[in-house]
Amino acid sequence: MVNKIFFLMTVIGVPLSVVGTLMHWPSIMLFIIYCLTIIALASFMGRATESLAIVTGPRIGGLLNATFGNAVELIISIFALKAGLIGVVLASLTGSVLGNLLLVAGLSFFIGGIKFKRQKFNVYDARHNSGLLMFAVFVAFVIPEVFSMEMNDTKTINLSIGISVILIALYLAALFFKLVTHRGVYQHNEREEHHEEEPEWSKGKAITILALATVAVAYVSENLVHTFEAVAHSFGWTELFIGVIIVAIVGNAAEHASAIIMAYKNKMDIAVEIAVGSTLQVAMFVAPVLMLVSLFFPTQMPLVFTLPELVAMVSSVLLMIAISNDGETNWFEGLTLLGAYLIMGIGFYLL
Repeated sequence: MVNKIFFLMTVIGVPLSVVGTLMHWPSIMLFIIYCLTIIALASFMGRATESLAIVTGPRIGGLLNATFGNAVELIISIFALKAGLIGVVLASLTGSVLGNLLLVAGLSFFIGGIKFKRQKFNVYDARHNSGLLMFAVFVAFVIPEVFSMEMNDTKTINLSIGISVILIALYLAALFFKLVTHRGVYQHNEREEHHEEEPEWSKGKAITILALATVAVAYVSENLVHTFEAVAHSFGWTELFIGVIIVAIVGNAAEHASAIIMAYKNKMDIAVEIAVGSTLQVAMFVAPVLMLVSLFFPTQMPLVFTLPELVAMVSSVLLMIAISNDGETNWFEGLTLLGAYLIMGIGFYLL
């Protein structure tokens, strides 16, 4: 039923997006159409990556889901950079970290915990990811903010370039560690039986749908960016709120849906890999790539966040580490994460 709804939203939303853009419909109407269309397209990306995850296993499946899910946000952010909306891009990166660690993981733990009293996942992966999360947010994001206080704009950009290169290199090394040199070294005691489930789509069909959905999202995302200013003025929203909440939720819709479905099926290794793995990808790959891409635009983006953004990200990381380091979760821990997300959301709305 849900899949049929998303199919109708896609069939209707994509043509409406094209027609509305060409006929210059009101910005608020277009903003709603674009957001719903992206969410519908993201559902197809989520289903495709879920099919691939059944074939490839939880680690690679979670990585694929995070990668294609973040592709949506990456596309939106590049067009926002081109438009000079640096604040929106930085805020959307903050929103991705908060959304994945608090909203996605929170909903996954909560909904899965309602069906199963205790849900377990690979504790070794959780502890490995904890160290990377602390490095990505504490070192890579906090350090530029501290040092930039004593630097001019040119030096801040140079610092951001150096940090971006190191982050990308370390992220690629982390993938090599998990998928090559230490693949299978830390096995979960209660391994999930992925081979018993048949994928919804074949490998070829899933890859084709991923490619087509990504192209469609790129077109809709470029037009979505042009509505931000009018929508912000109409609703009294700030660039910070649009980036942290709206862009982050729309851009990560595929991951939201997939992680929750995996948790409901008690496939917590994949659910956690999507939530935490996506956060690591945003912090260690998407953010530095966007910083380097901004060098080709008139307005360059340093990796310098505002104090509320930094405090929110640090708090999210610490809370997630405290909850996930034991390798199991329940509905109340999910509710705790959701409560933290709502508190921060209210703060960014009122800021």
